Amino acid sequence: MSESKQNPSSESLLNININEPRYDQETYVGRAKHFLKVTNPLNVLASTSALENAKCIVTKHRCRQPLPEGLTVDELWNAKVLYDSAYHPDTGELMPLIGRMSAQVPMNMLITGGMMSFYKSTPAVIFWQWINQSFNAVVNHTNRSGDAQISDKQLAISYASATTGALVTALGLNRLVKNLPPLVGRLVPFAAVAAANCVNIPLMRSQELKIGTPVYDENNNKLGISKVAAQYGISQVILSRIAMAAPGMVFVPFVMNHLERQGTLCRYPWMTLPAQVGLVGLCLTFATPLACAFFKQKAEIKFKSLEPELQEKINKKTHSKPPQVLYYNKGL
Repeated sequence: MSESKQNPSSESLLNININEPRYDQETYVGRAKHFLKVTNPLNVLASTSALENAKCIVTKHRCRQPLPEGLTVDELWNAKVLYDSAYHPDTGELMPLIGRMSAQVPMNMLITGGMMSFYKSTPAVIFWQWINQSFNAVVNHTNRSGDAQISDKQLAISYASATTGALVTALGLNRLVKNLPPLVGRLVPFAAVAAANCVNIPLMRSQELKIGTPVYDENNNKLGISKVAAQYGISQVILSRIAMAAPGMVFVPFVMNHLERQGTLCRYPWMTLPAQVGLVGLCLTFATPLACAFFKQKAEIKFKSLEPELQEKINKKTHSKPPQVLYYNKGL
């Protein structure tokens, strides 16, 4: 009988390291498997009691307390996946439902479908870009690194700047592509989303850029706070978010344009919105975990790449024997 089907002893379960994902994070395939589970849209349907039970199991395991009788290896890992999908990795706080990465597919398929269906009218562009940036603000704040706090003033500035950037891009490009083929117009929302990500994410995580993000050794001992690590992490998140949006916002317009040219959408105009939303949802189901997997969430940074003053502090802490590689949570 396999280990996952047996009921192993509590002691043997406690020897499993659940502080690291189940799959090898040194490989892209391993990271993709991990994020396929964590970003699974079904996780948002988990009840409060299921989340609390998962947290209880993870907390008991970390404190090396006896685990529930009959718990299997698979059940332990399932609890950890559910915990990871709903609780912040640094603070342990329960994240807002729509801010979780498992909510990305259902939320983004509706918002992206709306942006791509109603991209010609100025009021519609303003409405959908506003909705999108409101959602992004929640996601970016929820998935920040560490326990970095952001003031209400900075939150408002970030939100307004990203929304303005997206609107200027979308409306400006719409004006430029008026006389170009319809396909070009369908790609305008993607350009607006990409531009907004470059503004929204750094601003929503500006405290990390100002103060830094915590860096740890391999034993999870905090050695300091690094602005350089924050810069690396945020730039990786921006690239991942743009890549996450690309399949649904670039591939789907080609499909819709083909259907339009074939006359399918002219014969059945009611199909336009559901077809677009469905195709975007299909793309996001795979694009979300695959884009998250581009970079390790527990990112690495070489000691020599840190700020000189932080290197000096770590040298003092470690009696001139610093780890050559440090780790930090880059966020999602």
